[in-house]
Amino acid sequence: MKLEALRIPAPLRGFACGDAQVFDITLDGDKVAAIAPSASQTKAQGTLLSALVEAHAHIDKNYTVQEVGAAQGNLFAAIERMEKHRAGWTAETLRLRMERALRDAWQSGTRALRTHIDWVQPEAPAALAVFEALRDAWRGHVELQFVSLTPLDVFADLAAGERIASEVKRAGGVLGAFVYRNDGIVDKLGRVFDLAQQQGLGLDFHVDEGLDAEATGLRSIAQLVRARDFKQGVVCGHCCSLSMQDDNVANETLALCAGAGLHIVALPTTNLYLQGAWDRTPVPRGITRIHEAAARGLRASLATDNVQDAFYPYGSYDLLETFGLGVQMAHLAPAGEWLDAITVSPAKALGLAWDGRIAPGCPADLVLLAATDEHELIGPRGRERTVIRAGRILEKSL
Repeated sequence: MKLEALRIPAPLRGFACGDAQVFDITLDGDKVAAIAPSASQTKAQGTLLSALVEAHAHIDKNYTVQEVGAAQGNLFAAIERMEKHRAGWTAETLRLRMERALRDAWQSGTRALRTHIDWVQPEAPAALAVFEALRDAWRGHVELQFVSLTPLDVFADLAAGERIASEVKRAGGVLGAFVYRNDGIVDKLGRVFDLAQQQGLGLDFHVDEGLDAEATGLRSIAQLVRARDFKQGVVCGHCCSLSMQDDNVANETLALCAGAGLHIVALPTTNLYLQGAWDRTPVPRGITRIHEAAARGLRASLATDNVQDAFYPYGSYDLLETFGLGVQMAHLAPAGEWLDAITVSPAKALGLAWDGRIAPGCPADLVLLAATDEHELIGPRGRERTVIRAGRILEKSL
């Protein structure tokens, strides 16, 4: 198969191209065989991306908003509603919701997805067994990872923490925690790091998910990574409070994060919906400092987070939709220079075998957009796509 006269955004290029901006790409089976400056045209006929990577989702609780209602800006009300609803979850209802999410992600062009699974007791939740079955069933289509989402205070119970970490290890997952203004936060985070080091687990935190400038969990995590010389990989999602802190304080924290090699994930839809007042126009946007992080070499990922549940009552698993909102919300311009936020950056955060850069020899797992230039990326042509997996066009492309 030959794809002609396409733009490949600079952050996704894994090849030398000189001054060329429009390329012809030859596929051979399930690999990209060759990339060369376009022989016939100087004007692009579309934009080529590597397949998308979802760094932060919640497929165990999506599609429940009709039953639980929308929390309208109240994070802790959403947590309470979902906790009550969780008591009635069964393997069958979980499977139906989780499969729907995976079908949507697959058709949208996603090749890998990391989901957080609510894990509020020492015992493994019902969603874990469903996830493990789906991970096997979807192998070769969407590469699936999971994170145990546990309130940080649960780890104060040493036995509970050990049970959780042991089961996460058995199931091949990542250890996680919800971190926000906890008492004794450093000691409790230290316990999570202890467990991760003992079991050889990576870490993925929900951290500082609010607009309280005094929430400094992100700083504590970065300091612990450096103090422990932790090498298993650490991802920090949300980090909203960073946007409310004094510039000097925020920049010091980001410098610590850069030195620790953290990965930051911003969640535009949920954070815009949940953060800020609901009785007036919200001035704080609820998104972390993406530009300032990038200036220190930390290329943040953009991810979906919640879909049609109490936390965010709208949305889908189309990462291009998330990207479009993120571009507008955080002024990510030129937009094409930030497309690594849904491809290369999350691939690194998840430790995938392919970093998402397009080059000869890379997998032919691609997304071809109808957008012909920078200014069409956000809009109908930026959402119109052909999904190519293993060198073949999906029958139901959007």
